[in-house]
Parts: sequence; structure tokens; C-alpha cells
Amino acid sequence: MTSIVLVHPEIPGNTGAVGRTCVALDMELVLIHPLGFAIDDKRVKRSGLDYWPHIRLVEFANWDAFIAERSPRQDQMFLFEEYAPRTFYEPDYPADAYLVFGRETKGLPPEIVEPHRDQMVSLPMRSDKVRSLNLANTVAAAAYQAVRKHV
Repeated sequence: MTSIVLVHPEIPGNTGAVGRTCVALDMELVLIHPLGFAIDDKRVKRSGLDYWPHIRLVEFANWDAFIAERSPRQDQMFLFEEYAPRTFYEPDYPADAYLVFGRETKGLPPEIVEPHRDQMVSLPMRSDKVRSLNLANTVAAAAYQAVRKHV
């Protein structure tokens, strides 16, 4: 099963919308603490609507706990960053991929990026007028690209 991993998400509405995408595509939602909100925040559930009870939600206290428990293979990990050297169209995503996204304001922390530089991908943007896309929109685009060959 493909998993969406949100590292230190800050905006509850984005996490709720990502959760809805996870339900639609039968994916797991992994949250890496600290979060910028309480998981029972009504704004999370409002964005996830009545789908929230169906989300396969797993939480980890930190990135190291996630790595220790899951031990993801290099070919499973895809870190999404705007400055990545290749686009998200290039990889051949395995069915058990981990799609990893950083917080809305700062992206992924350097201590996560550095050891995984070869697994970084980005969503291409044609306009120089946009600095970044909304996290929930980015996750949705990436999730559909990752499962494209597995549907």
C-alpha cells in the first residue's frame, strides 16, 4: 500500500484534505510529529468531511521513530521538494511507496533531505509567478501519479 507521509504539517485543513485523498485512493496517512494543530481539531475533520473515520492513520513521535519502525527501502521513498533535480513524472513508483511531504511554510528539514537527496522529486511549475502549490493539491497530484500504474 502506498503511504502519504506528512512531516510536521501546520495547517489542519490541508491534513484533512490529504486524509480524504488517502481514503479515495486506499492509501495510509502517516503523520510525523510535532504537528501544528491537535489531530482532533474540528478543522481537520471538517476538511476530511465524513471520511475521517475511514482514514488509515498512523502517527509517529518523530522522523527517527518512523524510520526505525518502518525501515523503508531507498526505492520506496520519494521526498517532494520544489528544488528537486527531477520531476515526479520520472520515477517508477512501487505499490508500497512512501510519498513524503514537509510542512507548508518550510518544506522538509535538512536532516531528512540530506540522507535522501537521490529520492527527491518535484512537481513542475511553468510559471515563475508561483513559489509553491498548496500542500493538499501537491499531495493529490503526487498520489495519483504514484498509483497510475497500479490501478
